[in-house]
Amino acid sequence: MLRLDRVVALLLGLVLLTGGVAAALWGARRLPAGVPAPDAVSTGALGTAFGASWWPVAAGAGGAVLVLLGLWWLVSHLPERAGGTVALSGSAPGRRLQLDLDSPVAVAADVLSATAGVRSARGALSRGTRGGRVVTLRALVEPTADIPAVVAAAEGVCEDLLRVIGRSDVQARVQVAVARRARQLSRVS
Repeated sequence: MLRLDRVVALLLGLVLLTGGVAAALWGARRLPAGVPAPDAVSTGALGTAFGASWWPVAAGAGGAVLVLLGLWWLVSHLPERAGGTVALSGSAPGRRLQLDLDSPVAVAADVLSATAGVRSARGALSRGTRGGRVVTLRALVEPTADIPAVVAAAEGVCEDLLRVIGRSDVQARVQVAVARRARQLSRVS
């Protein structure tokens, strides 16, 4: 699906770019020699179609179809929710050890948020492109935070999280954002 999206986006971009450049060159009367271009474009029968009684209905139906296609495309590209339970290694036949993935992700976010300089942290679970699961921890850090210390803490949290989950199809990543302003702490008199 990703390759198809990229190919369609590339082709659509090339068509729009070529059409835009050609229209600009035609408007400026700078088309290359030997390229025939009319002085004006006549829409012919299309011009009378805009005044026909069926035109508003056809335009509305076409717009509705385009809106539905756009919504379908957006929904098909939403990341899938990957929560729930997974079977742990070591499950015996007839008995399954299961792990609720939301719990260790929430604990990992809490541990990361307790790191010095981290204002807040939250975790999310999604499906990866190859069918596995991806844990994303997002941390908002203070502008004065020691970034190498935060990165080291995040790496440790990710290692611990992956050790707890114990599955090779789960990956972890951390996104660190620096706050624009330092948090104003209230003064105590």
